[in-house]
Amino acid sequence: METLPIIYLSYMFVSIYFLTLFLLLYFRNKDDLFKYPEPTHFPTVSFVVPAYNEGESIEQTIHEIFEVDYPNIAEVVVVNDASTDNTREILDRLKKKYKKLVVIHNEVNTGNAAGSQNIGLKYVTSEFVVVVDGDSYPSKDSIKKMIGFLEDPVVGAVTCFFIPRERKTFFERLQTIEYHVIAFTRKLLGYVDCIYVTPGPLALYRKSALDKIGGFDEKNLTQDIEATWALAYHGFTRRMCLDAHATTNVPKKIIPWYKQRRRWNIGGLQCISKYKGSFFRRGMLGFFIWPFFVLQLFLGLLGLSIFVYLMSTRIISNYLFMKYSIPVGTPLITMNDFFVTPSFLNYLGVIMFVLGVSFTILILYIMKSEVLKKQNIFNMLMYFLIYLAVYPFIMISALYYYFKGGTKWR
Repeated sequence: METLPIIYLSYMFVSIYFLTLFLLLYFRNKDDLFKYPEPTHFPTVSFVVPAYNEGESIEQTIHEIFEVDYPNIAEVVVVNDASTDNTREILDRLKKKYKKLVVIHNEVNTGNAAGSQNIGLKYVTSEFVVVVDGDSYPSKDSIKKMIGFLEDPVVGAVTCFFIPRERKTFFERLQTIEYHVIAFTRKLLGYVDCIYVTPGPLALYRKSALDKIGGFDEKNLTQDIEATWALAYHGFTRRMCLDAHATTNVPKKIIPWYKQRRRWNIGGLQCISKYKGSFFRRGMLGFFIWPFFVLQLFLGLLGLSIFVYLMSTRIISNYLFMKYSIPVGTPLITMNDFFVTPSFLNYLGVIMFVLGVSFTILILYIMKSEVLKKQNIFNMLMYFLIYLAVYPFIMISALYYYFKGGTKWR
């Protein structure tokens, strides 16, 4: 048997395996997807907000934090990481308005969000801490719905569903589809203790758990992924509340989107390298999260490699055929060329594409997404054929910058 079919079939097997896993987890837990434990009490919580050049969003972020319907907010600590815009002036003005607002102005930029978050943690007085990005906005009922998970002492962190704040443009709607898929699959992974990230837009942590792992890793470009892996490494579980949400600003143009995704991939590579010793060790971190994350990052790259190989060999063979056929008078096109010979591999590829589209539509339907109502067939096809197809190229760029040493946050 040729090597390429083996690689292709292995690629398909992994894809079908994870799709089957997600479907099994869904049908097993479909009645509990949007449920959350009702809290027996409301312990004090503190907010930590890193801010660097967030002049356009920070005021609204702080306003919506103080609008959160939760009775025991101790303080909201905002760390201005030496911003060069008007963030400082806005925070100083808001400090007069909100008595529980604590503003820290860094004179020297830390170079990453993790540095600001760690500084903010020093001012936290509560048992639980909510980390919110400076361009994200928690819903009013989010903390009430998330806090009950932390009554289980082994839970170290709780995440929720994130929605792009603006969903009007074509590019924003494509990202909205992606965010729905990510949130839904993350919830399913929570049923097997395999949540691998508690993203920055809104994450609720047990303060003692963060202390246990030494806070956020300032060398990692995705400190939220690394912190989640560190919690898993130290035996803390992570939970997902699908009924709680926060909105966040997403890139409106391709270049900022590309740089953001590249940073995510570089941070993922850093996590893979840092925790490679956990492979097949340390519970679900080593037996599922680490290999799943590796496959998730590189599966698209493998698919791209197969596509490039097939296209390049086809082009070369056609070129050689034309080069040597013309001199001897051999017809370049015959009626036989108009027959399409189906193959098992081609059919399998089409089936996988249809299954992927169907699974995404199922997710949007289950989550009662307005995106499903507003999307047309063209947008959905663009998401699968163009939007997702760009990711392998981003991964190639991330690998280049990673090995080159380009691991700066900004």
